[in-house]
Amino acid sequence: MVNPGYSIQQIAAILGLQNIPDVNKGFVNTLLTDSRKLTSPSTSLFFALQGPQRNGHVFVPELYKKGVRFFVISRDIDETLYPGSVFFKVADPLQSLQKIAAAHRHRFAVDVIGITGSNGKTVVKEWLYQLLQPYKNIVRSPKSYNSQLGVPLSIWQMSPENDLAVFEAGISKPGEMEQLQEIIDPTIGVLTNIGLAHSEGFVNDAQKLSEKLQLFKTAKVVIANGDSELITWGARQLNRPLFSWGKAAHNNVQVLAVHTTGAYAVIRLKEKEGSDFNIEIPFSDNASVENAIICATVLLYLKFAPSVIASGMKALQPVNMRMEFKQGINNCVIINDSYSADLTSLEVALQFLQQQSKGKKKTVILSDFFENDANDRQLYQSIYQLLKRYDINRLIGIGEKMQLLFPLLLTEEETMEASFFLSTKKYLQQYHSTQYRDEYILVKGARRFGFERIVTLLEQKVHETVLEINLDAVAHNLKAFQQLLKPGVKLMAMVKAFAYGSGAAEIASVVQFHKADYLGVAYADEGVELRKAGITIPIMVLNVEESAFDAITDYNLEPDIFSFELLNAFEQHIKSAGLKNYPVHIEVETGMNRSGFAVADISVLADRLTGNEFIKVQSCFSHLAASEDKVEDAFTLHQFELLKKATDILEAGLSYTFIRHIANTSAIMRFPELQLDMVRLGIGLYGIAGNDKIPLQTVATLKTTISQIKRIRNGETVSYNRRGIAKEDSVIATIRIGYADGYSRRLGNGVGKVWVNGQLAPVIGTVCMDMTMIDITHIPEVKEGDDVIVFGEAVPVQQLAEWIGTIPYEIMTGISQRVKRVYYGEG
Repeated sequence: MVNPGYSIQQIAAILGLQNIPDVNKGFVNTLLTDSRKLTSPSTSLFFALQGPQRNGHVFVPELYKKGVRFFVISRDIDETLYPGSVFFKVADPLQSLQKIAAAHRHRFAVDVIGITGSNGKTVVKEWLYQLLQPYKNIVRSPKSYNSQLGVPLSIWQMSPENDLAVFEAGISKPGEMEQLQEIIDPTIGVLTNIGLAHSEGFVNDAQKLSEKLQLFKTAKVVIANGDSELITWGARQLNRPLFSWGKAAHNNVQVLAVHTTGAYAVIRLKEKEGSDFNIEIPFSDNASVENAIICATVLLYLKFAPSVIASGMKALQPVNMRMEFKQGINNCVIINDSYSADLTSLEVALQFLQQQSKGKKKTVILSDFFENDANDRQLYQSIYQLLKRYDINRLIGIGEKMQLLFPLLLTEEETMEASFFLSTKKYLQQYHSTQYRDEYILVKGARRFGFERIVTLLEQKVHETVLEINLDAVAHNLKAFQQLLKPGVKLMAMVKAFAYGSGAAEIASVVQFHKADYLGVAYADEGVELRKAGITIPIMVLNVEESAFDAITDYNLEPDIFSFELLNAFEQHIKSAGLKNYPVHIEVETGMNRSGFAVADISVLADRLTGNEFIKVQSCFSHLAASEDKVEDAFTLHQFELLKKATDILEAGLSYTFIRHIANTSAIMRFPELQLDMVRLGIGLYGIAGNDKIPLQTVATLKTTISQIKRIRNGETVSYNRRGIAKEDSVIATIRIGYADGYSRRLGNGVGKVWVNGQLAPVIGTVCMDMTMIDITHIPEVKEGDDVIVFGEAVPVQQLAEWIGTIPYEIMTGISQRVKRVYYGEG
């Protein structure tokens, strides 16, 4: 389905703008709010949204370079810098996005189902899609796109092929629904329920209901619970027809009975002036039963036969947006409800946990609750009583109120184990996978707590290819290099490129604990992630872009300055931010010919920096081009002399000293005289490039498993292009790794080998995207499911690099992020 798109003049007309250049070829069919999601530069319209942390205007230069030519802005921009572009200057880019979406919505005369309520919006939307998809061409909100930003992006998906649309709308304060109503303008309104979720912004339930019902002010009908006096009152106030469901006989759809057995529920319904019938769903919790009744009522309103509804209900699939049910680590089961925190939904979740746990240990990870007008002591007393009622064995409370109020409820005879943390970050800092085993874990919290990070840690990865990281080996290698340093010499650990594929935050935590002085990253966003993970030691950013200046100063990162242009731009940023003496690192070009100030320019640079109150030189450094190569030793020493010359000139012009560094992993081992004030430890930290003097330990082991074993005859071929030919009757194993995981296609056709049952097995045929075939003909007792070592102690990564004529860096950094990193060590 393709959005029909809009000309530039049409966009201008929608926004009420004049004097927009007549761009005959200008055409928009993509609305872009996140620069990272750019896919169609020539037809994208970028909205420079202003948020609490980020200003979208800073991404205009980057997007222009990538081919974007149409921008909605609210600040003055020098348009002469962007020839061929069109800038729509507005008061509020978000409101402009909403205007365009509203205009787009009204191009289509199809039924639009609008869903709102306190709970269940996403499940009802997804189940309606599952039930109606065989009969309708449906467009719907992706995931839970129900906000002021998410709704317009959902609406934009509408196209002429659709004959039904299903969108959800969520609000947190008065006034918001009026804006969403103008965008969605549903013909059919569905109100799931009115509960305690998202109550903070409202005086009472009546106000919250009135605000939510504003979504339906022009709808043909409102579908809702007719047993609720509050809801029927609200529908009368709105003056919209009500098509109701409930237990009472006056409802359009009467719920006669609900029977639950194991994991199933049978619901008996009766249409007004019609026959009764059963629907069966593969769920038995109360929330699922209510959601199924709502969906059945919608389908009855749309004139679907009960038999069709019953057939669809049996096939309903779980929706991975609320109460996500998944396998966890160490034989645990995770119930993910990390989207809300209120008493109503807590009881539903605890009921589901009780139903599923089958007598096993039950743990609840719970955030602070935010109930409107609630007495905190009474609220947490109610939470405590619910946890006791459902026999919870362990509580992990996260948040200020949890930490302050909940311990007061626990008695000396308390059987429920409890621990408390001030924030999610504090919890994550102490997390160990060994804390959980053979239990059911409910993770439930308000959105602001970001509990999805906890769920990610607890979840068992289905993909059986893993990169195991030995953190003890990281510590060993760090100490080995530290012992080579002269007294007072600092050490910077390089964790760029996701720590050479090994996981930056985990590696950084180890080297911080073992007293590394600095960290080095490639880009600012890597440094930001480290700060968010609790890393506090200084971090140098090597590849600095102007668009990252805010992130650098917001997260106390230190940029590598390698040109006068970058220096001028960063100094201007520091002035604008009201900062002084901000630490930077000066890079000098000594022979790599990649980036850095020429030695001949250092005198000018020194004059430029003398007396500068905004920029403080933290270090001056250079990169060695060939320190591992004995043939190039003279050139290595020449680079060293050039850096010394540059630092002498710079130091003479400044009124303070700074750190000097040039030695990398190889130079630390081979050139003690190059240590200066600091060294940069890169690949050696990960157990590569050691020698007899420094016995390094293997840090990373890439493992997978055998998915299938088959026998083929002499002459048969294996994999794509029939390049793999059996030289004899052979036994072939398929392993769960391919080039999408980072296993290079160059390792195919016998070039690469893997370790199976204590022997090397050659790759046969072409490496596929997700699988590779190996010849195990002469390796006895191999079974499906057996482990396979791709690289590690038995098959060093250096060996893989040698087989395909590359370097270990490429192998390590090429391991895909879809490969689960598993960390272990004694600490």
